[in-house]
Amino acid sequence: MSTETASTEDTSGSGLLPAWVGQYLRDHTVHIAVVALFVLYPFAYDFLVGQFGLFAETLLLRPRTMLTVLWLGLFAMSFDFVSGYTGYLSFGHAAFFGIGAYFVVLGYNGQLPLLPAELPFMTLLVLGALVAVVAAVLVGLISFRLSGVYFAMITLGVSEILFVASKNLDFITPGGSDPADGVTPGTPSSVETFNPELGVPFVDALQVELGAFGDTSLLGLDLAPMFSETSPAIVVSYFAIGAVVLLCYLAMQRIIHSPFGRVMIAISENEERARAIGYNTFWFKMGAFAVSAFFGAIAGGLLVGYQGFINPQNSFFFLVTGFALVAAIIGGLKTLAGPLFGYLFLEWVEEFLAREGSGGGLQPFLEQNIPDSILDATISGGLTVSKAMDSFMTGHGEFYAGIIFVLFVLFVPIGLLGTLRLRLGTESVSKHVSRKIAARFGGDK
Repeated sequence: MSTETASTEDTSGSGLLPAWVGQYLRDHTVHIAVVALFVLYPFAYDFLVGQFGLFAETLLLRPRTMLTVLWLGLFAMSFDFVSGYTGYLSFGHAAFFGIGAYFVVLGYNGQLPLLPAELPFMTLLVLGALVAVVAAVLVGLISFRLSGVYFAMITLGVSEILFVASKNLDFITPGGSDPADGVTPGTPSSVETFNPELGVPFVDALQVELGAFGDTSLLGLDLAPMFSETSPAIVVSYFAIGAVVLLCYLAMQRIIHSPFGRVMIAISENEERARAIGYNTFWFKMGAFAVSAFFGAIAGGLLVGYQGFINPQNSFFFLVTGFALVAAIIGGLKTLAGPLFGYLFLEWVEEFLAREGSGGGLQPFLEQNIPDSILDATISGGLTVSKAMDSFMTGHGEFYAGIIFVLFVLFVPIGLLGTLRLRLGTESVSKHVSRKIAARFGGDK
C-alpha cells in the first residue's frame, strides 16, 4: 500500500509542469477552452467567410460585433456582480457606465478640474473607474438604507438625473454643438488627435492603439497578412479589449470566491440571517456596489476608447441597464460569466434576423438563394415576398430580443449557464468536464 501511494505521489508531481499546475488546468478546462475559442474566433471567421462566403457571414458574428459583446458583456457582468450576488437590483447601473465613458472624453479634452488635457487613455480609464466608485459610495449611503423596489428606483433616478444633465450641460461640448448629440475626444469635429493606447504601462511593445484605424500589429507581429475578410486593426482592438475584459472577469471571480464573496451570497439568500450571525451587511453591500461600479465604468471607457464617441443615449440611458438585465437573465443571474454569453446570444439573434447595412444575415442569404419568381410573388395586395422579408428582417432586432426574453423568463428562468449548472448539480462545469475527460481516458473517476 505504501509503495503504491509513493508511486502515485511521484507521478503527480513529475513531468514538465508542477502537480498544482496540472490540477489547476484540469479544474478550469471549460474556462481555458472558452478563452481559446474567443482568441481563435477572428481567425476562424476570416477563414470560413473566405471559404464559404455569404453562408458563413449569415451564421457568424462579425469581429466588430464581437467587440461590442466584450465591453457590453463586461458591463453586464458588473451588473450581475451586485444584482445577482447580493440580490439588490441596480436599475441605474448605466450611471457608472456613463461616468466611465464621459470621464475619458472630458478628461482628454481638458474639461475636468485638476487634470491636464490629453492624459493617456489608460490613466483616464482608471481614474474614471475610481470616480465611479466614489459615486457608488455616495449613492449607496442613501439607497442601501432601503431595499427591494425602493433601492432600484433610487439608482434608476440617479441614472436619469445624469442622463438629463448630459443632454443639457453646455460645458460638455465647448464647441457650441448640442450636448444631446454627443461628444468626441480631441478636436470638436474629429477624433484624429485621440490615439487611445491599451496595454502594459511603460512597455511600448505591449501597448496597442485602439480603433478601426488603429494598430495592425500585436506583440510585434503584423496581423495584416493574416486577414483578408476582416480589418486587422479591428482584430488588434478585439484582442486588447478582450484581455482587459478577461482580467476584470478574473478579478470579480476571485472576489466572489473569497470570504467577502461568500458574505455577498449569504446576503442574497437571507440578509437577516447574515446580519444575525454578526456580519455588518450594509458595508458588504457597499463594497459590492463599489466594485461593480468600478468595472462598469471600465466598460464605458473601453467603448470610448474604440469608438471615439459617446452620447447620453448610449451611456446614461436606462435602456443600457435594461439590456444588461436582459443579458443577465438570458445568460443566467448569479453566474458572472452568464451575462456575457447572454449578450453574445442576443447579438447573434439580432444580426441573424435583423442585420442592417453590409454583411450577412438571414435576409441577404435568402434573397441570394431564393428564385426571383418567388421573391416577386404577391402575397396580398401589393405586398410581395421580398417586401415582407424586408419588413420582418430589417431593423427589428429589439423586437426579436424581446420575444426571446419573454421565452427565457417563462421556460429558462435561471438562464443558459444557470440551467447548465443545475443539470450538473453542485459541481462546476469545468470540474464536471475535467472529470469526464479523466474517466474517458482512464484517469480518476
